[in-house]
Amino acid sequence: MRLFSIAAAVLSLASAAVCAEKGNLTTPLTSRVVLPANFKPPQVFKNANLVHIVNLERGYPRELINVVIENIASTPQDEYFIPFTSQQMETIGGLEVKDKKDADGRLFEVEAVEFDPQSDTQFYRVRLPKALAPKAQQTLAISYSFLSSLRPLPSRIEQQENQFLVYTFSAYCPSSYVTSKQKTEVKFGTANIPEYTIIPGGKGEPESPQKQGTKFTYGPFGEVPAGALEPVRVRYEFTKPLIHVSRLERDIEVSHWGGNIAFEERYTMHNRAANLTKQFSRLQWAQQQYYNPPTTAIRELKFPLKVGSLTPYFTDVIGNVSTSRFRSNKREASLEIKPRYPIFGGWNYPFRIGWDADLKNFLRKLNGGDSYVLKVPFLEGPKQPEGLEYEHIELRIILPEGAENVKYSTTMPHISSSLGLHKTFMDTLGRTTLTLHAHNIVDDLRDRDVIVTYDYPFLAGLRKPLVIFGGVLSCFVAAWAVGCLDVGIRGKRS
Repeated sequence: MRLFSIAAAVLSLASAAVCAEKGNLTTPLTSRVVLPANFKPPQVFKNANLVHIVNLERGYPRELINVVIENIASTPQDEYFIPFTSQQMETIGGLEVKDKKDADGRLFEVEAVEFDPQSDTQFYRVRLPKALAPKAQQTLAISYSFLSSLRPLPSRIEQQENQFLVYTFSAYCPSSYVTSKQKTEVKFGTANIPEYTIIPGGKGEPESPQKQGTKFTYGPFGEVPAGALEPVRVRYEFTKPLIHVSRLERDIEVSHWGGNIAFEERYTMHNRAANLTKQFSRLQWAQQQYYNPPTTAIRELKFPLKVGSLTPYFTDVIGNVSTSRFRSNKREASLEIKPRYPIFGGWNYPFRIGWDADLKNFLRKLNGGDSYVLKVPFLEGPKQPEGLEYEHIELRIILPEGAENVKYSTTMPHISSSLGLHKTFMDTLGRTTLTLHAHNIVDDLRDRDVIVTYDYPFLAGLRKPLVIFGGVLSCFVAAWAVGCLDVGIRGKRS
């Protein structure tokens, strides 16, 4: 019987060696390129027409730039530079660039470049998939968001008082190139906008902004030189929470033997809304609930899960969250939880949730061989009308013990990755774990998937049963051997 234990151990070491040899991750989507200190983007492009859209309907600003670029150089060009300030570089998230006229086209390669750490202007470099010929044009759609960029003013309010936010941007869209014609549209979620910057008209241009319901339009403006700015400050009503998740730890554990996939998410949540001027009044809060007025407090969290999700659990630092509702049928799976207290501005709420699902809904085996394809959401989490922003996300995909040749692909922007081992109950050397890190992500990207391919040999699947069998058998043999020992005390024979 000892032979079984030795064989299982040798099998474990051999599988680990193969995994280490064949392990291969795709190249991360971001890189850091250092340019000379005197770098300036070459003036090889011109923005023939540009529309800058600033969306302030949610708890974070989302910006979209639709621009027609024209190659004004004498040779084909494939590098387009987008400028940002140093502060914006720290808070920018989800920067994506694609061809505006090709809705199903792939995203362009985007890199953060650095040329002078002391400079206030930094750049993202966009590589066009095909070099643009001289005098040719292409329409780019550039989208991104900024985290922690909305500031409550005043910073403290009464429990029933309305909240106002301030956001600062430029009416001239920041660009590294000359812009022939442009305008900036600002979309609000309310018509109550007591303060905003007015830009006088000139040279036949009307005064800005022009108002149309909850939309302001700055411009159109004539030719604007590269790097030109026109600061604009708006203050508007936003009586909703500003939900900020400083850290989300998301685990996805795959079990071939049990046919199960387990999800667990651990949140460190903070409300960035205006703080209360006085202590929270539970009586006043209870009275408000009769007519359900808008509030800056987080009252509940709604998690739309994948169809077929089951056995959810939800706890905070005290214990189980008892106020909850879970619905699961053939069309939907939804989990709703209410925190123990309304989370007002400046308050934190750490908690965790988890659930199980049938593995066959996420995993497919390829024809021939021992290769598998796993498709799971990169981000799920709450779906709130005001939106959520995530400062740091750590996703761990825990594969079966012995999985090898791991590769992944995802359209989530700016991902870093690593491959390691995760030891859990009854493991020998540990389970193969793919860890992905993302920064400054908003819930607009919650529909992005991660596709993981890996090999899981048949012998690797037998490793754990053999080890368990050998271990149990060894215990019985040891117990039998101990039972055969003569431990009695007898006197000497004369």
